[in-house]
Amino acid sequence: MNPAALTPLTARRGGPLKGRVRVPGDKSISHRALILAAMTVGESTLAGLLEGEDVLNTAKAMQALGAKVERAADGVWHIHGVGVGGFAQPAAPLDFGNSGTGCRLAIGAVAGCPITATFDGDASLRSRPMRRVLDPLEKMGARVLEQAKGGRLPLTLQGAADPMPIEYESPVPSAQLKSAVLLAGLAAPGETTVIEAEPTRDHTERLMKHFGAKVTSKPHGEHGRRIVLQGQPELEPAKVVVPADPSSAAFPLVAALVVPGSEVILEAVMTNPLRTGLFTTLREMGANIEMLEKCDDGGEEVADLRVTFSPLKGVEVPPERAPAMIDEYLVLGVAAAFAQGTTRMRGLKELRVKESDRLEATAEMLRVNGVAVEIEGDDLIVHGKGQGPGSVAGGGEVKTHMDHRIAMSALVMGLAAENPVRIDDSAFIATSFPGFVEMMRGLGAEID
Repeated sequence: MNPAALTPLTARRGGPLKGRVRVPGDKSISHRALILAAMTVGESTLAGLLEGEDVLNTAKAMQALGAKVERAADGVWHIHGVGVGGFAQPAAPLDFGNSGTGCRLAIGAVAGCPITATFDGDASLRSRPMRRVLDPLEKMGARVLEQAKGGRLPLTLQGAADPMPIEYESPVPSAQLKSAVLLAGLAAPGETTVIEAEPTRDHTERLMKHFGAKVTSKPHGEHGRRIVLQGQPELEPAKVVVPADPSSAAFPLVAALVVPGSEVILEAVMTNPLRTGLFTTLREMGANIEMLEKCDDGGEEVADLRVTFSPLKGVEVPPERAPAMIDEYLVLGVAAAFAQGTTRMRGLKELRVKESDRLEATAEMLRVNGVAVEIEGDDLIVHGKGQGPGSVAGGGEVKTHMDHRIAMSALVMGLAAENPVRIDDSAFIATSFPGFVEMMRGLGAEID
């Protein structure tokens, strides 16, 4: 990338963070709602959709596949679907930019249709493995006609003319992998089954039910789930109100915990138990996080969160919690840096195949700002010194590696560190959290 095109930012210590905000809609639900609405017969409405680049690319892909996609002046999206198995062959490659979620889910949805489509993305997405998704889809009858080395993008997929239901035991805890198989299974007769050794986020199952599909989920083994989908339903149009994204809420939440004197209320945050591993962990560390105004919206649990500055202590985070907080370990690393004592986060192998190698990138973000950190196998170990003077030196420049979560985590660290923290590029924040910097400034953060 041309250095002149980079947009660096610096965060520095200032006064307490105060205010009431609503972070953007949940990214996981936004992607899934667009794809499932495009597979219904009739018109669905989606309110509160995350309008970041990742989700907008999924919306463009659904339009390229034949769905009618329109955004009204009031911000509500209207999707007129083409039915299960009804996607049209796109005239050009489907470009998912930086989004692994949108791309992998769309690959699953296309795998059940008798069309050929090419999937592509930016340099970061082209480096990410797709093979784990393609393996079960090929068992269902889809064929990979072309692919970059190692099953990477760009790849061309020929969907199955007669998709076959399968029983698939997922080799890794991955909601994207599970969802791709279930989306392909919508077009297959009979039952498609996915078995997980560890439960992963269940938004696909919840939304499929919301749109009229028959999905059951039962315990399997010690910790796992067995998910069974009845194929070939006629999905019904529905209204979806997308709750605020807990992964995005993590950034102002941790900022409020580590900046002295802060009190922030985060509105209508999704509290699905398969997504709240970070909240559980932070409470174990001593965080004051109150749930207010709990309710149920569109099959998902939602609450306002009141967060106040809290002295934190180091803890051990068990590996089985990883699926419930896989995107939050970066900002948890920041919280751990300001905690008293050592925090060990176990079983983070999945972080190595995200937008960047997030395990190495998190360690490097902390190191360049004076935090003692180690990686042992797939564990991240952070040695915190509490929140007093000199606990986190700061003063470093963080390489973001085209990764929005590294960028936001580093800026949160800068708000409480002794010296300012600079990131080399902020452009990719817009993929998941448009308006992040402006929202944080509105709470009192010094970011420029």
